[in-house]
Amino acid sequence: MIVLKATQDKVLSVLQSVAGIVERRHTLPVLANVLIRKTGDGVQFTTSDLEIQIRTTAELGGDPGNFSTTVGARKLIDILRTMPSDQTVSLETSQNKLLLKGGKTRFTLQTLPAEDFPLVQEAPSFGPTFSVPQKTLKDLLDQVSFAMAVHDIRYYLNGILFVAEGKQLALVATDGHRLAFANAKLESEVPKQEVILPRKTVLELQRLLSDAEGAIDMQFASNQARFSFGGMEFVTKLVEGKFPDYNRVIPKNHRNQVTLGRAPLLASLQRTAILTSDKFKGVRLNIEPGVLRVASNNAEQEEAVDELDIDYGGDAIEIGFNVNYLIDALSNMSQDMVRIELQDANSSALVTNPENSAFKYVVMPMRI
Repeated sequence: MIVLKATQDKVLSVLQSVAGIVERRHTLPVLANVLIRKTGDGVQFTTSDLEIQIRTTAELGGDPGNFSTTVGARKLIDILRTMPSDQTVSLETSQNKLLLKGGKTRFTLQTLPAEDFPLVQEAPSFGPTFSVPQKTLKDLLDQVSFAMAVHDIRYYLNGILFVAEGKQLALVATDGHRLAFANAKLESEVPKQEVILPRKTVLELQRLLSDAEGAIDMQFASNQARFSFGGMEFVTKLVEGKFPDYNRVIPKNHRNQVTLGRAPLLASLQRTAILTSDKFKGVRLNIEPGVLRVASNNAEQEEAVDELDIDYGGDAIEIGFNVNYLIDALSNMSQDMVRIELQDANSSALVTNPENSAFKYVVMPMRI
């Protein structure tokens, strides 16, 4: 039976859309495979790592009929990548193996039975479905994901908090030293729901979401989230735990604020970062009326100083930061101007977009 017969670019793009979560090494060998299920004219591809499951269906030619098997996902992709994009490729069944043919090339691939593939047990009931444009969610994720923790023992920080309430969807990420917050409007009202999406899920969504037209539908259950977009269904486990109260972390009424060009500030920080020590990424910001001075030094007693002219008439403040925390935030913003609000040398700073109050970034100072 010919399971599919289509051009290399079509087959490859469908496979790549589901293969991002597949680990090359896994305790269960079948999880390195993609589940291929043919029903009628449609071919369904499913991958899983026991916590996340991605499924998509495509019409890729071949013989009509029902058939299912699993085959190594990465191996199949590696082979397809070596073929010309306009070449017609086919997958055929041959006893307990699959034959991949393209031009005068053929590969015989080992399979594992479809019934051995462990599908994620979906939650019995999900909350109401709500949707946002794919581009909106992608932008929100891009604005906050850099502040997620990596391998923190406080496992609830290794992800992003989603809060849907009324007509608002807010995303929050923090690693304990900094916090990023962004929100967007929903088209319809939803009851309050708070869930923490795991880091791997966030990275996979960022990879899959596009700037093209089209919405993403979201549903949350007590321990799972389900996303549907562009013909794909994405089910993921949620992180259990209590996320910090972000409203208490975001400072209000800082009395000193300065608005300046984002690109010049970013360039200044990147220059002075060169002379910070590898372990200790500290820079000093001296803010005085009319001037912002950025300085760094290292164990070899080298020093960098950079000055920016600013429109500022507040208190003189000298404050230290981990330079990477500032660079991360500025690199993930796109507007021309940025506003920094400060209280004193020991209080956290608030970085915002003067044109859009939907984004807030809080960064703790460090002693230098």
